[in-house]
Amino acid sequence: MDNAPSPAHAVRLRRLNRWQAETVREELADLYVESSRAQAGEEYRGRTVFLRRLTHAIRQPGFALLVAENTTFTGCVYGFPVPREGTWWRGFEGTLPQSVEQLTASGHVFAITEILVHPHTDEQGLARRLQERLLADHHASLGATLVDQSDARAFNTFLSWGWQDIGSIHRPSASTLPPLRALVLPLGDGLAHENRTQRPG
Repeated sequence: MDNAPSPAHAVRLRRLNRWQAETVREELADLYVESSRAQAGEEYRGRTVFLRRLTHAIRQPGFALLVAENTTFTGCVYGFPVPREGTWWRGFEGTLPQSVEQLTASGHVFAITEILVHPHTDEQGLARRLQERLLADHHASLGATLVDQSDARAFNTFLSWGWQDIGSIHRPSASTLPPLRALVLPLGDGLAHENRTQRPG
């Protein structure tokens, strides 16, 4: 039997605190540019917007960042606990599923706000491994994320990982932008027995 390490073993996951995240902002921005599908000439704008999002996330209570690395960063995921008062769901169209509301109020929902993976990484499934590790580290009962409605590739990828589409969110501060799809990922018991939270996209 061949016990030689696979390329996946060369990638290690490491948690960074808020201060450490600040010190690697530029490296993470480089990773964003390399992993994004920005057209030529759009890289600088995309990088600036990413750094703005990262700065906002770092300021959130409970912020957590996980990086995948070998000689350089090959991926990262970050997020924070959804506030118990439910501000994360502001702008949700219709009625938020009761179980989601209850889990939010109990402080058991963790929001993933960004997942990045370098397109040339050797490890298959790194993005999913990153999100699962971050959620497990925080003992969340429910993962939450928002996906641009026009990004079919990202939306379908999340669905293939077991995320459920529960509806649309219109952010009051972004009224001119397309609505976002609100996705949740049941963990443990979570929403496993509540099929009515899964609506067609």
